[in-house]
Amino acid sequence: MCRSIKTLRPPLQPEVTEEDIRAAALQYVRKISGFRKPAAHNAEAFEEAVEAVAQATAELLSRIEVRGLRTAPAA
Repeated sequence: MCRSIKTLRPPLQPEVTEEDIRAAALQYVRKISGFRKPAAHNAEAFEEAVEAVAQATAELLSRIEVRGLRTAPAA
């Protein structure tokens, strides 16, 4: 749990998968909750938090604009 969450935005991470986003969300929720794996009575809240963080992360990454970054035009 000590490792840091990696940066997912371009150009530091040219391709980001849903798995990358979920892993970062899971690590964040683990860190702030203090639980690696929650007890059964907290599992639903834990999973909902991971999903909410993953969705917010995906939204942020889709809207972020990195100045000076040139991307190839879509074919």
